[in-house]
Amino acid sequence: MRGAMALPASLRGAAPRVFWLDDPARPAALPRLEGHHEADLVVVGGGYGGLWTALRAVERDPGRSVVVLEAGRCGDEASGRNGGFASASLTHGFGNGVERWPDELATLDALGADNLAAIGDTVRRHDIDCGWEETGELTVATAAHQLDELAEVAHGMRAAGHEVELLGTAAVRARVDSPTYVGGLLDRTGTALVEPARLAWGLRQACLDLGVVIHEGSLVESLDDDGSTLRVRTALGSVRARRVALATNAFRPLLRRLRLMTVPVYDHVLMTEPLSPEQQVAIGWSGREGVGDSAHQFHYYRQTRDGRILWGGYDATYHYGSRIDRSLEQSDRTHALLARHFFETFPQLEGLRFTHRWGGVIDTCTRFTAFYGTAYAGRAAYALGYTGLGVAATRFGADVVLDLLAGQETERTALAMVRSRPLPFPPEPARALGINLTRWSLAHADRHEGHRNLWLRTLDRAGLGFDS
Repeated sequence: MRGAMALPASLRGAAPRVFWLDDPARPAALPRLEGHHEADLVVVGGGYGGLWTALRAVERDPGRSVVVLEAGRCGDEASGRNGGFASASLTHGFGNGVERWPDELATLDALGADNLAAIGDTVRRHDIDCGWEETGELTVATAAHQLDELAEVAHGMRAAGHEVELLGTAAVRARVDSPTYVGGLLDRTGTALVEPARLAWGLRQACLDLGVVIHEGSLVESLDDDGSTLRVRTALGSVRARRVALATNAFRPLLRRLRLMTVPVYDHVLMTEPLSPEQQVAIGWSGREGVGDSAHQFHYYRQTRDGRILWGGYDATYHYGSRIDRSLEQSDRTHALLARHFFETFPQLEGLRFTHRWGGVIDTCTRFTAFYGTAYAGRAAYALGYTGLGVAATRFGADVVLDLLAGQETERTALAMVRSRPLPFPPEPARALGINLTRWSLAHADRHEGHRNLWLRTLDRAGLGFDS
């Protein structure tokens, strides 16, 4: 096991499995693709990006024949492993939006709010049992300079029409009680919580109910131009289609041009046992907001419907050569570090144990938020680079991809965010050197009152970044 070490008592016995996927409601696998078929649209990838694309395709054009090809099982990767924060932001936060697209931020904010509301509507219309809760989000400061930064964010968000509240120490601890908090920023409307794997399974069933054909266990090996159509091939079959949507995200893209545009980063997560009534009283948190701290290396955490706490983030890890491997999902060192941070945040919960620990890979790009494009003269389109904020943004991305495949000029495709591309990452070894230097610099900034060293300031000027 990577990073093997003696585990703290709180982690002994924790199952090395994804809590959300360790669920008796998990649906049975669907048959793999065999033989040769035709469709109007093939979607490659059965995570949120692919499932939303398939669902929106048949909602927008009920007569369209759609086939989804998933290498494993729908929702098993990033879509079923995340913290379950569905954010209205399409720009990976207000600050990133202001920095990159200030002239269209009002439009992006409005589209993001509509997108989040539409997800809630889909959950209700299709009766998806996924614990959808419109709780809002609390961003907490654990150092004075972080509170100063939150005050600036609050000022900008209010000026842009957002209803947010800056909280001092007493006010934030009245909502969630941690001795580490010095303040916070409360946004009551911008975030919903969801059980991520169940959302993916619900979208999968909604697609099936509307006539989408889904094949699991069907790794796509190639995408070829067949003249008037494209042919998508797996080991045992193929599908010819007029249009192809690519939703592989962190995994190796089928288009060579995309192979330096994103890197895979591992995120790690813990899940506690259910809290007792006394433990719940000790921390408060009756509003059930999703919580994230405002350090560069940040934690995110939320409650589950059965009274557990999910605790993740902080130590995002890149492996040389953009390596992806099941063995990298477990790290004794990182999970022990997360456990220590948990009890530093909530010392009143000392003695609580973790029941699950896991990891998963997300795709990140140099601008932190998704980018879009086409290939094969507009017959294939893609969206990737969600950088951990794809739970909700993938639905918006699906509509962008479908607009592009239809050749439609829409409010979405007119956005500079959609028309522009991030800068690529360099090839190895410069890629690993740059990413690891950035991670070290972010940790250094957190330890030194947010001071950004020359390397980070250089990245800022170049419009680059790395979300840790």
